[in-house]
Amino acid sequence: MSSPESQVGPVHLDARLALSQIGDEEAMASMLLMLQESLTRDIPLIAQLFRDGDLVAANRVLHALKGFIPIFCEPALCEHVVRVEALSKDRQSTAAATAYLVLIPELEQLLSEVTAYLKAHAA
Repeated sequence: MSSPESQVGPVHLDARLALSQIGDEEAMASMLLMLQESLTRDIPLIAQLFRDGDLVAANRVLHALKGFIPIFCEPALCEHVVRVEALSKDRQSTAAATAYLVLIPELEQLLSEVTAYLKAHAA
């Protein structure tokens, strides 16, 4: 498996998939902007919620992300988000916070790809 730096094009963002599901480029751009805003806000928020031990709130944010991300992303990232969200349902587990630390770079990569796509396709 090659590293994100050595790959050509997006690693997680699948614009063709998104367009096929959304059906309209203008609507897709609007939804990508919402995804960008959500990731910018939620990546650090979820980390903070785990640090605070608030798994209920972390789960709510992850659950929303889990529902939104399959519109835009390849299955491996979607499955990773699903696993972390499932782990966050167990209030006694510390595994969710550790799993989220592994997920953060992937979400940051997605955010970078969304930002690059929006910049490249600005009107």
